[in-house]
Amino acid sequence: MAQSPSISPTLVYADAKAAIKQLTEAFGFTEHAVYEDEDGRVVHAELMYGNGMVMLGSKGTGGEFDKLMTDTGPAGVFVHVDDVDAHHGKAVEHGVDVVMPPTDQDYGARDYMARDIEGNVWSFGTYAPGTA
Repeated sequence: MAQSPSISPTLVYADAKAAIKQLTEAFGFTEHAVYEDEDGRVVHAELMYGNGMVMLGSKGTGGEFDKLMTDTGPAGVFVHVDDVDAHHGKAVEHGVDVVMPPTDQDYGARDYMARDIEGNVWSFGTYAPGTA
């Protein structure tokens, strides 16, 4: 990775290993780093998509971030993809809960939305933030 992303969404999961599996297999992320504690729980992971990154870990680790996230609901994350339909097809093949199929938007982008295994909403689309 040439330059670290300036912003990285950070999520916590009851089953971080299952989340990593879904994000890599169904959504095309790649593992950059995964750190586990002595009990095999994911305490920190970094997954890459293009030049972006999402960080995640396991709920119940007792860390300050974990404590602050205890009563929070699902999060939403947007990921720029070049081929929405191909990305959607791969997600469907892996049984992802698609909540909005690929749709052409009024502002010229095409995107779809899906829930991950713990209810976070992921939007994948051709919109390129910061270019307008």
